[in-house]
Amino acid sequence: MLASLALPVPLETPGGAVTLRRATVEDLDALMRLLADDAISASRGDQADESDTAAYRAGLVETLADASNDLVVAVGPGGDVVAMMQLTRIPGLSRRGATRLLVEAVRVSSGRRSAGIGSALMRWTTDVAAPALGAALVQLTSDEARTDAHRFYERLGFVGSHRGFKYAVQVPSDAL
Repeated sequence: MLASLALPVPLETPGGAVTLRRATVEDLDALMRLLADDAISASRGDQADESDTAAYRAGLVETLADASNDLVVAVGPGGDVVAMMQLTRIPGLSRRGATRLLVEAVRVSSGRRSAGIGSALMRWTTDVAAPALGAALVQLTSDEARTDAHRFYERLGFVGSHRGFKYAVQVPSDAL
């Protein structure tokens, strides 16, 4: 958990107020549904299937236990989880020893998209979280198929300056 992030925090959006807070294990079902609510994630296997609960729980617990990571959620007035994102603080040598804040797994519930929640999350990340963590740069990757997301990030001032690469590793089941 990124201890220097002061959470929870209220966020105003055009679609109404939400509260940004740390995810907990009790949020697991909602997090799985958010991942499955995204067509690209669903095509990669995020189906919110009950048989995957143990794997998701292990990932969530490990993320929250790591001092360089956090998983934050936006909740509506009734406490329903409407958005999520993972933040990872990465110290480095390049850019004269600059620290980066990596943003991953940004998801907003399909029923709440275009209500300003994603913008509020990202503005909080750039304006509050990054400075609190001493990050000189906020970076993210986005699947090339996510053209709407690319326009969204560009509207917020992000620049598509690099090309990302991934390599899928086959992890033996006994190593998990």
